[in-house]
Amino acid sequence: MVTGGSRGIGAAISKALKDKGYTVAATYAGNDEAAASFTEETGIKTYKWNAADYEASKTGIAKVEEELGPIDIVVANAGITRDAPFHKMTPEQWKEVVDTNLTGVFNTVHPVWPGMRERGFGRVIVISSINGQKGQFGQVNYAATKAGDLGIVKSLAQEGASKGITANAICPGYIATDMVMAVPEKVREAIISQIPTGRLGEPEEIARCVAFLADDDAGFINGSTITANGGQFFV
Repeated sequence: MVTGGSRGIGAAISKALKDKGYTVAATYAGNDEAAASFTEETGIKTYKWNAADYEASKTGIAKVEEELGPIDIVVANAGITRDAPFHKMTPEQWKEVVDTNLTGVFNTVHPVWPGMRERGFGRVIVISSINGQKGQFGQVNYAATKAGDLGIVKSLAQEGASKGITANAICPGYIATDMVMAVPEKVREAIISQIPTGRLGEPEEIARCVAFLADDDAGFINGSTITANGGQFFV
């Protein structure tokens, strides 16, 4: 199951996992047209709920498992931004981002965790961000949640290890998604000038990281963070 799995990085992840032979469920929060188009293109079933809502997540996950079977791999990818300099940031902007990007990870993983423990296998993969590692102007809310996601992963790794569950994170840098490509060209050029590789990343490059962590071959990798940013920032 890939949250936010019908667009951008999430869509690339969903496709990569399907190509590896997994049965994939992609969730989305609001864009019905994009989800329908994605399903038509890929054959991957989509399910609609808001990751910020625990009961909606629990109900939606139950439906996925009823239709497709137990969820052994969960990719917590859904995320939003509500950017503003801190002195202008509203409590609503703070809460919206925290509810989706941080609490949303809890809402996504918590309902599937007991089943993973019972079956003795699970893969939890959380999509964090370079800005959760280094911070970013105008993104106090976003950076805080993405840093918090790394704390979730490190803790789940310790709790799940004896039950055959791994939990890892990926911190993408700037990726050529629709959102990034929509910014003014001068801004995009300024971003690229900070990346030693000299280009934006591709969604498929993040998807390959996910596919690796989901595989049995990655069973000894636990509590780790894969930094995929073209050399822009080192931890």
